[in-house]
Amino acid sequence: MQVQTSVVDLTTPTGPMRVAVYQPKADKPCPAVLLYSEIFQITAPIARMAAMLAGQGLLVLVPEVFHELNAPGTVLAYDDAGKDKGNQDKWTKPLGQYDSDNRAMIHFLGKQPLWNGRLGAMGVCIGGHLALRAALQPEVQAALCLYPTDLHSDTLPAGDAGQTLARVGESQARLVFIFGRQDPHVPETGRRQIQQQLQQACVSFDWHEVNAEHAFMRDEGERYDPALALWVYQRARELFLQM
Repeated sequence: MQVQTSVVDLTTPTGPMRVAVYQPKADKPCPAVLLYSEIFQITAPIARMAAMLAGQGLLVLVPEVFHELNAPGTVLAYDDAGKDKGNQDKWTKPLGQYDSDNRAMIHFLGKQPLWNGRLGAMGVCIGGHLALRAALQPEVQAALCLYPTDLHSDTLPAGDAGQTLARVGESQARLVFIFGRQDPHVPETGRRQIQQQLQQACVSFDWHEVNAEHAFMRDEGERYDPALALWVYQRARELFLQM
């Protein structure tokens, strides 16, 4: 399926948020997915991921996750300077601001004739965390969280909005988690902690651990695993088209 792309600037309580829209050339309404990037924002690998999902018949929105802290269109490089800036941004932005970002995107979707009302969330790294955060919204029916960081460590500023994992019991979505066993950012002790809290919260979730490093979905660099990436896209297609 061919894909059309556009950019919109949505109004949020914390300022304008640029969102990339990947729209399949479809003749009937389709499900939507909120796709959350790494700390580097909408890089070329994230754009290709969005296009891949849209090509499956999904309306994909990709927000600039740190829009309060950067000029519109900012993309950080995959180098030490980009990593340092991205990490500083994630430690600065309160979790509650992602909640209002999600409300702005859901409001935007409500005006789109191509949206059929079904909604999923997906993300990588910090974006995996934000996909789970999005699943706290009642409209989100499924979330695919790829090697989500900062869940087990509670290292993101929460304030009155609460830490994401502590609130996971509020979610009614079907949750899917995929971790790399060789990922130093979410070691085995962290994975067991996340799994235990999910079980205690009695949420619906699937759990996968694969032999891969962190960022194995990023199709740039030596950690990329094409075979695993294809398997993930197949899982995403099944999850979101069957919501």
